[in-house]
Formats: sequence, C-alpha cells, structure tokens
Amino acid sequence: MIGPLLPIRLVEKPWGCTVLPAPFVAPVGQRIGEIWFEPPTDWPELLVKYIFTSDKLSVQVHPSDTQTLARGIGRQGKEECWLVIAAEPEARLGIGFRADIDAATMRAAALDGNIEDMLVWHRVVPGDFFYIPANTVHAIGAGVSVIEIQQNSDITYRLFDYGRPRELHLDDGVAVALGEVYDRARWHRHLPDAGSVALVDGPYFRLDRVAGDADLLDRYDRAPVLVVPIVGDVAVDGVAVAPGSCALAATLDSVAFGSAGACLIAQAVLK
Repeated sequence: MIGPLLPIRLVEKPWGCTVLPAPFVAPVGQRIGEIWFEPPTDWPELLVKYIFTSDKLSVQVHPSDTQTLARGIGRQGKEECWLVIAAEPEARLGIGFRADIDAATMRAAALDGNIEDMLVWHRVVPGDFFYIPANTVHAIGAGVSVIEIQQNSDITYRLFDYGRPRELHLDDGVAVALGEVYDRARWHRHLPDAGSVALVDGPYFRLDRVAGDADLLDRYDRAPVLVVPIVGDVAVDGVAVAPGSCALAATLDSVAFGSAGACLIAQAVLK
C-alpha cells in the first residue's frame, strides 16, 4: 500500500448528476452516478462508494456468497448498506415488497413494469441508515445521495430498468431474489446528530460512525480498516483525510481522530 488515500474512480450512469456536491466535480458533459474508492489488490474485501442520483436506479438484486460459490465463481456475494447524506424533499429508497410474492409473480411484474409499484418506497432524510442483505430486491430513487459500504463485488442482476436500453438479468435475478417484505425494524435506523454509533457487526463487515469518543473501536481486530470522513478531518499515518476521501489504515493504531467531526470506520470480517 503506497500512502493511505485510496484512488477515486468516477463512474458514469444514466441516472447520475452533472453537478456534484463539493469536493467532487463531474467532467463536462458527463453524468456521474457513483464515485468509487478503489482498494488495493492485496486487500479487496470491501468497497466504499458515494452514489448521487437524478433519476431512479434499476430495480435490482445481488446474490449471496453461498449462491456465487455454488455457481463456481468464487465468493462474489454482495451485502451492502447506505448512509443517506443528502435528500430532496420526496427522495425515497425502494426496498422489499409490500407483501410476499412468489418467483413467477416477480418475473411477470418485472416484465410488465409493475414491480416498481410492488416495492415499498421508504421516504428518507439525511442520517437514515439502511442495511441491505443479499437477495433483497431494491432500488435507489431520484434526488438522494448516499455513502455505500459493500462487499467488494460488482454482480448486479437488473430486474427492471424503466425502459432504458440496458441488459436485464431476469433468470439470474429471480433465481436469487427473495420476494419478501423488508424488515425495516431490524435493518433501518436514524442516526442521532452527535455521538458514536455502532451500525453493523457482521457477518461480513463491521461499521461504526465515530464522533468524539472512540469506545466502540474496542471490537475491531488488528487488521486493516477503511476510514471515511463525513465532517472534519481524520489523520492516517500522519496524512490528513478530508471529507470526500477514503483511506485504508493498516490498523486502528494508525488512525488519529479529531475532537470534532465524524467519520465511518469499516473493517472486513474475514472468513
């Protein structure tokens, strides 16, 4: 690892934005939907993204590690979580179904477009946090910005894409999707304005928002951690890491937290 700051990749998307919040800048004429912080090849466990939307993402689903291992393509499952950092007044996230449905009903709804209306569209504000288990059918709506922490896999099965000329993956998607109601009471919380908060404790990664005190960090192994500042700077190996950046620290001992501000700390749970 040469320096703690991870390189940035700007990813164009049809639902992306031509104007991004500081410190990001979209190249002229490009609709940037995602900003990836690319981890080194010798530590590929987790991926951090910013996602900015001007339109709805496709209705999609990701497989689990168990399913990708069974297909012989390695551990390529994807569980992810979203921290909402900005949202327009009517911004929503579509997660899970209004009622349980079977595979045949899901496939028919994907083909005729009714699947969009069968999702539960959760209205969101900054500070909302959602964990999205593998096999959960979901979509991000327009006018929302999130920080996403995920297993480092790019396997996405699109079920419906509002008529955009992109490939759908109905066979693969329906095969792994759960036609279930999302357990919001279990997987959602709204973060308080201040203080440290434990967000995820496995099975694939740990995640905390650290603000001020660092008592939560006792549960972290002496292994690499990702550092994502939200407000204020953090230092890794003496290098300042500002909001809009992401750093990989060899251990938590390399991280110096400021007395003010807040950041996300993530660590893979290796199996």
